[in-house]
Amino acid sequence: MTRLLLVRHGQTLWNHISRYQGHTDVLLSDTGREQARLLARRLAAEKVAAVYSSDLKRALETAEILAAPHWLTVKEVPELREIHFGVWEGLTFKEIQEKYRDLAERWYQYPATVRIPEGETFEELKERAYGAILRLVAKHPSDTIIVVTHGGTIRTIICSLLDIDLNHAFHIRQNNGALNIIEFYEGYGVLTLLNDTSHLDCQESR
Repeated sequence: MTRLLLVRHGQTLWNHISRYQGHTDVLLSDTGREQARLLARRLAAEKVAAVYSSDLKRALETAEILAAPHWLTVKEVPELREIHFGVWEGLTFKEIQEKYRDLAERWYQYPATVRIPEGETFEELKERAYGAILRLVAKHPSDTIIVVTHGGTIRTIICSLLDIDLNHAFHIRQNNGALNIIEFYEGYGVLTLLNDTSHLDCQESR
């Protein structure tokens, strides 16, 4: 059995103000680093064989914080990047609504196939990301591994696992610093934990 600890990166300043990041390489905020440290504390007792990450800095820094207690070096997997938002990258939700209202409405309804100009579809994201996950699982048939990636990417992975129509991806919540757990038995995946942020409770109470 492969135990996949699937993590969304910590918060960035762009997350905080609802600015679309995609492939734009935005750093973690201080809040995001603290989220990663709290999750690292939670996972410190796990017997982790490897830590993998999207090659974008917000995911990579999160992964490095999680890897430190296990004395592991993070391995970058570019296929685990967030969806490419094309011309929307760097814009806030409000700006997108003002400049691209019709396209935005279609994209929120049909993200599987509607393409943002100069960007990609959720179907394309799913193909590259879930394929990468299956390769990592095959590489670690009896291990626990950590994979740090992005909100949209995790949504497509979960949709692929559960055979959910990608057009329903936005019905799956993924908070910054969230932990998901998938157990793979000879390639058959079972989702055992979804969007768990209980390790952040002490942060929220400050």
